[in-house]
Amino acid sequence: MDKIRSSELSYQEKMIQGSAWLSVGNIFSRLLGAIYIIPWYAWMGENARAANGLFNMGYTFYALFMMISTAGLPGAIAKQVARYNSMGEYQTSRRLFIKALQATAILGIFFGGVMFLTAPLLAGLSGGGAALIPVIQALSVAVVAFPCMSVLRGYFQGQQDMRPSAISQLVEQALRVLYMLLSVFIIMKVMKGDYLSAVIQSTFAASFGMIGSYGVLLFYWFKERKISDQQLKYSLNKVTIDTKKLLFETVRQAIPFILLGGGITFYKLIDQATFIHTMKANTNYSHAQLVDLYALFSANPDKLTMVVVTLGTSLALTSLPMLTELFTQKRRPELAKLVNTNIQLFAFIMFPAVSGMILLAYPLNTVFYSADVLGSHVLIAACLAGFISALFMMLSTTLQGISHSRIAVRYWLAGLVLKVVIQIPLIKLLEVYGSLAATFLGLSLTSALCLWKLRRVVQANYRLAFRRCLLILILTLLMLGVAVIVRQTSYLVLDPAARFSALLICLLTAGIGGAVYVYLSLKLRLVDQLVGAQARKWRQRLRIK
Repeated sequence: MDKIRSSELSYQEKMIQGSAWLSVGNIFSRLLGAIYIIPWYAWMGENARAANGLFNMGYTFYALFMMISTAGLPGAIAKQVARYNSMGEYQTSRRLFIKALQATAILGIFFGGVMFLTAPLLAGLSGGGAALIPVIQALSVAVVAFPCMSVLRGYFQGQQDMRPSAISQLVEQALRVLYMLLSVFIIMKVMKGDYLSAVIQSTFAASFGMIGSYGVLLFYWFKERKISDQQLKYSLNKVTIDTKKLLFETVRQAIPFILLGGGITFYKLIDQATFIHTMKANTNYSHAQLVDLYALFSANPDKLTMVVVTLGTSLALTSLPMLTELFTQKRRPELAKLVNTNIQLFAFIMFPAVSGMILLAYPLNTVFYSADVLGSHVLIAACLAGFISALFMMLSTTLQGISHSRIAVRYWLAGLVLKVVIQIPLIKLLEVYGSLAATFLGLSLTSALCLWKLRRVVQANYRLAFRRCLLILILTLLMLGVAVIVRQTSYLVLDPAARFSALLICLLTAGIGGAVYVYLSLKLRLVDQLVGAQARKWRQRLRIK
């Protein structure tokens, strides 16, 4: 019994260690992705908005092609490798991995080529003009390389070794940002060059980052090769599978996950396809001004709001295995409780995070971009759209966890159709705010349908969740009251239009406001209802009675 407990403990420690590695990799990548924009945007000078608009347009297509070219195989490989290894079928795992590498190599070359050749068509559809063509083509190189790299990461995860994936992610992002900043500095500051050349090199940086990622993954592959080959000697070889058939079946089952995982990308594609064309037909703005406006509502806020969306997504993914287990075992009361807790945790994290970003919209915009009243107003609207995007990701992932992927896709499609129908009228009516309003309403419809379905399937008691969310809202408002006083007091001595002063205002306001929120949550025992006994330890450390 002691041996069993010991092995269970070591397994848990291994899982915790793996989760820690992946969390560090993800957080570091997000931080770099947000922070690099400050020098990058400054070095672009007067063309910064146009540069960021083109960069964002190219990356939206890049995200779409990456999603299609991997066909959901990396996650599936991780799952299947872990499954067959647990059965002692190491030879089958290796064979499946090799087949997946071959398949994704072909997919990468095909879709990378398609992206390169259709760049003029894609640029025309999005209204980006001729300037967008080389940006898209520069990113197509990374599409060729990405699928095989993803399968390599999936293989290591299937071996329950998260370290190679996490380190490769860190190295990829670090090298990407390094190449991007170095190339932009040389082109814009040393050579006094053209901003379009700087954007092209910035997008090509994705390929440079992948070189480093491949280096890390191959290093670990050769390092662990002896152990892996040793496993093959003990393979039971009792299972015979058609790997091609298994791959096709995996892709078919992965389609809902691909659509929902890239759900926000499709919304952005609609924005790209409609905003500039609609504005050009109904306003007197020049093409350059329209690209600037596109950057203002899409590219600029993305770096900040995607952090919010990631919080919601991470929350859902953390509970996904537990949701699946409870649903499979038909433990309905516990499943209902978990769904309720997820909703409350979402509110507990997102209410203060989004409210804080809205309150600090002007100084935040100054820190990352420039002092701009319109930009800060658009950031407020983008925060609301980001909140509902995070809610959609959390609820759709929950439905996937309880084997309702197809229903989740239908609800997503319903929201997407609503977005398409109201997009152009809202752009005509609200101009730069129109696309954000259409996104908010479309994802609100999807989220409402998901909540309704979860209520029917798991019989969750939303009354309890509503009461807790109301308490969280009250605490958020109290936090905002304190934060407003701190912000306005800071404005008396610090200039929110100056970057360093704006940074100090953000840190001071967020720090004091956050401390008030945490103190009230612990004092009123709200945290106890969400995280359990851990809250007691936090109170003891902070000496809160």
